[in-house]
Amino acid sequence: MQSRLKKTLYLSLAAISLGAASLSATSASAKSYATAGAYQALKTDATTRNVEATGTNALYTKPGTVKGAKVVASKATMAKLASSQKSSDYFRAYGVKTTNRGSVYYRVVTMDGKYRGYVYGGTVATAFEGGIKSANTLTDATMPLNKTVYLSDTNKDALWTSPKYTQYKATKINLQNTTSVDAWTILAAKTETRGGALYYYVQNAKTPTIKGWVLASGTSTNSTAATAHNSVTIKYQAADGSTVSTVSWVNPQAKTAANGVAVAVKATDENSSKVGLKDFVAKSVPTGYVASTTNNGSDPASTTINYGTTIVININKQATSKLSFYDTTKANGITGGTAMTAANFVGGVYPAIATSKQEAALQGDATMAFNTDNLTAMFKDVTIASTDKVATSDITDAVDATGKTVTVKKGETYHVVYSIAKEATKAANANAKYGDSIKVGLKQEKLVAGSAAKTNVSDPTNGNYAK
Repeated sequence: MQSRLKKTLYLSLAAISLGAASLSATSASAKSYATAGAYQALKTDATTRNVEATGTNALYTKPGTVKGAKVVASKATMAKLASSQKSSDYFRAYGVKTTNRGSVYYRVVTMDGKYRGYVYGGTVATAFEGGIKSANTLTDATMPLNKTVYLSDTNKDALWTSPKYTQYKATKINLQNTTSVDAWTILAAKTETRGGALYYYVQNAKTPTIKGWVLASGTSTNSTAATAHNSVTIKYQAADGSTVSTVSWVNPQAKTAANGVAVAVKATDENSSKVGLKDFVAKSVPTGYVASTTNNGSDPASTTINYGTTIVININKQATSKLSFYDTTKANGITGGTAMTAANFVGGVYPAIATSKQEAALQGDATMAFNTDNLTAMFKDVTIASTDKVATSDITDAVDATGKTVTVKKGETYHVVYSIAKEATKAANANAKYGDSIKVGLKQEKLVAGSAAKTNVSDPTNGNYAK
C-alpha cells in the first residue's frame, strides 16, 4: 500500500513537472508584439513640427515594437544625427501611430529626405519626447544698419522660400525677371541654429512680390550696373527661338576703355562673386533647361568674346529618366523579363543614392541619347542587395561577411549582392533619350550567407525609380 502510494505520488509530480515545463516552453517561444493603431496625419502648422533626434531611439519602417519593423537608422546613426551641425539632419514630423501599449511613434523624415520612418515619441501624442524633441532650426539675428542690398549673383545666390534644409522641402524662388542691378530690401535676419550661416529675408524693390531668403554673404551694398565697358550679355534661347532669360556677367574691375576688348580667361576677369565668364554661363542656365550650343559661334571658353557683346546660348528642355531593374541571370533577361520591384531589395526599398548623383546621371538634354555609362558612377560604393532568400538546396559557392567561401545549407537564409550588367544595360537602352524609362540590368555578383544589412535604404517614394 505504502509502495503504491509513493509510486502514485511520484507519477503525479512527474506529470505536473512535465506540464509546467511544457507551459514554460510554450510561453518562451511565443514572442509578444505590439499592434499599432491607425495612421493619423499631423495637422498643426508644419513649421512647429521641426524636430531633432535625441539619439536614444532608432528609426524604423513601422513602430519599433510592431511585428515586421525594420531598422532604417540605428540608434548609433540617430545619435550622430542628434549631434550633427548640418541643418539637413533635422527631421520634420508629419504623422503618428499609437500602439496598444500606449507608445507613440511619429512618422518623420530628414530635411534632405535621406531618412524616413517611425521613431518612438513618448506616450503623449501632443508632445515630442523619447527619440525626438522640438527644434528651432533658425535663430534671430541682428538686423544690419543698411537694409538696401544687391544680390552678388542672381543665379548662385538664389532666393529660397526658407534657408535650405531649415524647413522640409524648402525651394528656390524664380529670379528670372530680376537683374543684377536690382535693389533688395532686408526685412529680417536669421542664423542657422546648426552651422551658424547668416541669412537675410529680402524683397525686390522693383517687384515686391519677389522675396525670399538669401545668404548674407551673397549680398553687397554696392550696385554693379552692367555697361558696354564691363559686361557681356548672355541670352538663353529655346529650340523654338524664344528667349527664356537674359543675364549679364559684370566685371567691376574692367576699365572704361574695355568696350570691344576681349574678355581674358584669367583671374582678373571675374565678376564680384569671383566667377569667370565661362563658369557664369554654365551656372546661369535657366532651371529646367540644359545648354546645347552657342548659335553665333561664340564659345564662352575662348578669349574671343568681347566686352559689350551678346552671347546667344541654345538651350533644350531638361528631362529626368526613371530606372527599372531586371535580374539578367533569369532566362528572359532585360528585354523579355519582368521588372523587379522595391520588395525584391533589402528593406523593401530601392538602393539609396544621393540626390546629387541621381541628378548627374539621370538628368540631361531631352534631345540627346541617354548615357548609360553614368549609371556606373551613380551606383559607385552602393551595395545593391536582395531581400533575404531561403536556400532550396545546398549552396556551396556562397561567401560570408568576410568574403570567405562557405556552404549555405538547404533551409538557411542567404541574400544576393548585385552589380550593374553594363553591356546588357547599354544594349537594352540603345535608342533611349533623357526622359525615357531606363532598364538597368543587374547581375548576381555573389551569394552571401545570412541576412543583408538594412542600413543602406532609401525613401521608398523616390520618384527616380519606376514603380
